[in-house]
Amino acid sequence: MPDPDAGKILQTMRSGRVHLAGAGGVGMSALAEALRSRGIEASGSDRAWDGGGAGVFGKLAGAGVRMFPQDGSGVCGASALVVSSAIEADNRDLAAAKSSGIPVFHRSQALAAVLSGHKLIAVTGTCGKSTVTAMIGHILSFAGLDPFVVNGAAVAGWDVGCGRTGAVLPGCGEWAVTEADESDGSLLNFVPDCAVITNCSADHFSLEECSRLFDRFARSSRGGVADMRGADAGKLPCNVSEGDWSVSFELGGRVFTLPQPGTHNAQNASAAVWASSLAGVPADVCARALAVFPGVRRRLEIVGIRRDGVRVVDDYSHNTEKLRAALRTLRARARRVVALWRPHGFTPLKKMFRDLAEMFAAEFVSGGVLFLLPVYYAGGSAEKSVSSEDLAVELVSRGVDARFAPDGEYAVQAMSEEIVPGDVAAVFGARDPELPVIAGKLAAL
Repeated sequence: MPDPDAGKILQTMRSGRVHLAGAGGVGMSALAEALRSRGIEASGSDRAWDGGGAGVFGKLAGAGVRMFPQDGSGVCGASALVVSSAIEADNRDLAAAKSSGIPVFHRSQALAAVLSGHKLIAVTGTCGKSTVTAMIGHILSFAGLDPFVVNGAAVAGWDVGCGRTGAVLPGCGEWAVTEADESDGSLLNFVPDCAVITNCSADHFSLEECSRLFDRFARSSRGGVADMRGADAGKLPCNVSEGDWSVSFELGGRVFTLPQPGTHNAQNASAAVWASSLAGVPADVCARALAVFPGVRRRLEIVGIRRDGVRVVDDYSHNTEKLRAALRTLRARARRVVALWRPHGFTPLKKMFRDLAEMFAAEFVSGGVLFLLPVYYAGGSAEKSVSSEDLAVELVSRGVDARFAPDGEYAVQAMSEEIVPGDVAAVFGARDPELPVIAGKLAAL
């Protein structure tokens, strides 16, 4: 039965215009598109738009989302303000809403409300959430169930057309699928009919804290739970076989083939199969759907193949486990990896510093080059006590060929001079919109 709080929030949002602070973020822009797809008026603000940013803002404009400066003006006349955990306490939109008595909802609350008219599959986990959410949405769509999907990343093919961010599949069927974020605990704002847990490792929380959070999420499910944390080995893929740029595996006695590489993607696909089966999709339909899965943008995405035959890959990996999985997948397919990584914040870099150093040392011990861009800083308060230069120095002391790249143009030139046939070139990192641009420039050389 529907969550009564979600019903009240939906009623409030439908009563007027919903304003989203930080609308340019991947999660908030997807929510804006989802709101518009359900006929709810939406506006937004973003520091990047204040500075003249483009890209996603053109897509929001195409969806009918009006942008305002982030000075509180967009809140005037709104029925509700929606914020993410990235919005700080002194944000002027937030201050304006509080002074005017306008309701403030977290993004997860607003999203849960938008999806409340559907049976919900909610996907969480330390790694793989966006890929598994996309796979489930793709399978359900392939099966003719017309799902309403709101993801945390763009999916190839979903971004075609005016006003499409690529993270939303605006179906009208019985089922909805969404990514539920564990980083701020907001996954608990969802009450799913099927809960999916991809894996569990220390990232935003300790391993023990993260495990307890996922346990609570599993208990909140009104239906089945596809928990891939290893308690039920029968749910995990077996006989995994890697192709040139694909992976095959067995699950429940059936062979599945995915046109994306990596053993981690075999596990992602297994989670998607289990969740889709709980929605009533037969295994043979899941297999046929996965065989033509288009992939997620910036998830081991091949952006081009250079004239010298070198693949250039763009990937969102930003924590230790994701980077390790991506690097191992690429190392198995190339003579060596020439990689660029940009840390996505000072606090995450400081927290993961030792783990990152150990992981990079292990993955580059047999060769390859790692370039490090400065820490991505989007403004706000941050303790800048650790830097990319510090990580480069630490890695060099461990025998890694690690080099600091002061900016993107330098990185493109330096990597191009380093790359030789037989290598794979990879650009890693979250949040920074310049990273896909860098990958594109590398591929064009």
